[in-house]
Amino acid sequence: MSREYFSSDPSRPFADAVLVDGKTLYISGRLGLISGTDKVPDSVEEEAHAVIQEVQRILAMAGMRLDQLVSLQIFASDVSLWERFNAVYRTYFTGQLPPRAFIGSGPLLFGARFELQGIAVKD
Repeated sequence: MSREYFSSDPSRPFADAVLVDGKTLYISGRLGLISGTDKVPDSVEEEAHAVIQEVQRILAMAGMRLDQLVSLQIFASDVSLWERFNAVYRTYFTGQLPPRAFIGSGPLLFGARFELQGIAVKD
């Protein structure tokens, strides 16, 4: 079994993702922070866009796209944000949506509202 690790910041105590056998990508938990900071955007919608774009960025590191996600876990500090998150989430997909869980997590790092973790498979 081969493994290729992706890390955009080697000082962090984890990899952004690992590609196994050139096919399956396991993506670590991602937050939607303002670029270059540990700050969360002011609005729920801005943060939802930021966290999905962060997942897109990690997928791109492995030459992959959102439509290659086969599983997604969304951790939310407040499950009442489900509809607002979904309004943004749906704008990123044109075809079949991946299976997912929307999990109430309690507080997240840096006061984030959402953290996404996923698995993608190359075609």
